[in-house]
Amino acid sequence: MIPWFAALAAVLILIGLYVSFFVAPTDATQGEVYRIIFIHVPAAWMSMLCFVLMAAYSALGLALNARLSYMMAAALAPTGALFTFICLWTGSFWGRPTWGTWWEWDARMTSELILLFLYIGYLALRGAIDDPRRADRASALLALVGVINVPIIYFSVKWWNTLHQGASVSITRAPSMAATMLLGMMIMALAFWMYTIAVVLARVRCEILERDAAARERFTGAQA
Repeated sequence: MIPWFAALAAVLILIGLYVSFFVAPTDATQGEVYRIIFIHVPAAWMSMLCFVLMAAYSALGLALNARLSYMMAAALAPTGALFTFICLWTGSFWGRPTWGTWWEWDARMTSELILLFLYIGYLALRGAIDDPRRADRASALLALVGVINVPIIYFSVKWWNTLHQGASVSITRAPSMAATMLLGMMIMALAFWMYTIAVVLARVRCEILERDAAARERFTGAQA
């Protein structure tokens, strides 16, 4: 499945970039700089979705003592951290010409930065514990506590006064953007999702092989 999802991601990224930069019209207010949203917004969505999935797999792991659930959560963390960094990085490039500043400690930007720290903390915690089972449980608890930050990110523009505009895409109302703009954003979001599936499956496969190899070494050592 990995090559298929990787190929889909590559094709969709090419289509999405073409629609975003050559088909979508120029924004009447922001001009050409608005095109950063075609990477920034899907990356922001994926940064939150990956952490929610991490928390869900962590809950399954704790409830069912399922090693595969723990491994899925661990495999999502690096990709989620990558998308969070891309979101913050592109947001800074967008903010400089539109807001006049690279960074502002408003609610959404700060909570998104906290999300990056949670990803890094999750990865650091797993790396600091040698016993895989203890690492699984400890990191799962961190994911379950940290997921509280996701709704804070999403609703921050409603709860506090921030530089960010409200959501342009919502399931409860019609989108406030041109159809081609929305199409480019959706294609890029789907491309990022296909990429995530491909790399997470590859990472889980490596984790399974590493744990099996470690188990065989312990078994061989016990026999000797």
